[in-house]
Amino acid sequence: MEQILEKIVGWLWGLPLIFTVLFVALYFTVGSKVFQITHLPHIFKATFGKVFSKKDRKESESEKGILTPFQAVATAIGGSVGVGNIGGVATAIAVGGPGAVFWMWLTALFSMMTKMVEVTLAVHYRNSDEKGDPYGGPTYYMQKGLGEEHNIKWWKIPAILFGFGIFATFFITLQNYTVAEAIDSTFGFGLIPSALIYVIGIYIIILGGIKRIGETASKIIPFMCAFYLLAGLFIIFSNASEIIPVFKMIFNSAFTGMAAVGGFTGAAIAQVIQMGVARAVYSNEAGWGTSPMIHSTAKTSHPVKQGLWGAAEVFIDTIIICSITALTIIVTGVWSTGLDGATLTLAAFEEGVGSAGRYIITVSVFLFGLTTTTGWYTYYEVLLRHIFSTDRSIQAKNRILFLFKWIYPLPGLLLVIYAVFYQLPGKYVWYFADITTAIPTFINLVVLLFLSKKFFALLRDYKARYLNIGTVDPDFKVFYEDRDK
Repeated sequence: MEQILEKIVGWLWGLPLIFTVLFVALYFTVGSKVFQITHLPHIFKATFGKVFSKKDRKESESEKGILTPFQAVATAIGGSVGVGNIGGVATAIAVGGPGAVFWMWLTALFSMMTKMVEVTLAVHYRNSDEKGDPYGGPTYYMQKGLGEEHNIKWWKIPAILFGFGIFATFFITLQNYTVAEAIDSTFGFGLIPSALIYVIGIYIIILGGIKRIGETASKIIPFMCAFYLLAGLFIIFSNASEIIPVFKMIFNSAFTGMAAVGGFTGAAIAQVIQMGVARAVYSNEAGWGTSPMIHSTAKTSHPVKQGLWGAAEVFIDTIIICSITALTIIVTGVWSTGLDGATLTLAAFEEGVGSAGRYIITVSVFLFGLTTTTGWYTYYEVLLRHIFSTDRSIQAKNRILFLFKWIYPLPGLLLVIYAVFYQLPGKYVWYFADITTAIPTFINLVVLLFLSKKFFALLRDYKARYLNIGTVDPDFKVFYEDRDK
């Protein structure tokens, strides 16, 4: 079983997809003249720098949308800053060694543009429902961008395959398993009771709809990130003498692979790159096509404005939070113990700050997992709304959405039950995650290339309007819905 899964993951996350992820990121980086680097101060000033601005809050409130820009990004960060940052990073190091961290950084740095592109296009091509609420995402820009603008008749094929890949994660989800594993490891409740506690938390949030999810995320995410970062930084600086050797190890093994050390079985250079790129995508979701679905509901006056939040999201997720996890695991020396997943991160925090570290990381895993699961609910709802957007019966669509809310947490619970009774190893679950990530990512990345001309046009317009670079075209429509006005 393990060998079969390894081969499938190796094929899906082999050279073709790794090349595609990096090529698309580089293509938009070069095409935008390295916008994410040259305009990094502007990105943060235009996003987090305006969170507390009353003027900007009033302006956003006047725009059409369900969530404020910050609520949208908090939900998106909640959807991406989760077990991928705790269990995923740990697994990358456990399988690929410290060198995988370098490839995570590199992928994230360039993928800031990929996330910016997909969020921008999702907002540009979004569609309003019968209440006037906007929804968008990859299937929307496939329909409008490929189907209507480029007259590509077969746009439904990539849309269906993308939707299939996303909904596969509905049945194979890591969140409940990882959270239950952490709670049981710390408090000894047992995997199934721990999973039930988690399910109750999910219901409390998602039954309030997308607006409650956004409001909850905007309150939990800042506290959650600060709590986790401070604990991680304390451990890293407590081992200050190891910081420089750790960075040397990361850079050296990124290009040479890693020999067997302790419980670490060793990794070839190809495996190091593969784990770094795959875990970067699973962690920050750049190119996956997921978080654009929640960003599309944001109140904003220009698609690129929300796209900037996408770029900032990747930076925070991988460059900051994943780095804290990785450095904590490596400086404490537990990376070569043979452990993996959340258990490895738990061991690192316990090694760094004693038994209190285990409680810190358990609380973090619970909060990270909760915001991830509820954030992902919004992605499924957006897809379902698109699938049934042509249904003449609004009542039928609402009944389907109501039913989905109640069954949504159950597959994750069933996976935990299956794992308990059939002794499913944790790394098997991560193999399944890699499989469900690869399919929609590849499709979405190819579609982004097809629609690159539209993104660059939107970026030029944004620069002209807000950065005084170029001339504003008064006839340019920043939203697709406005093209006939």
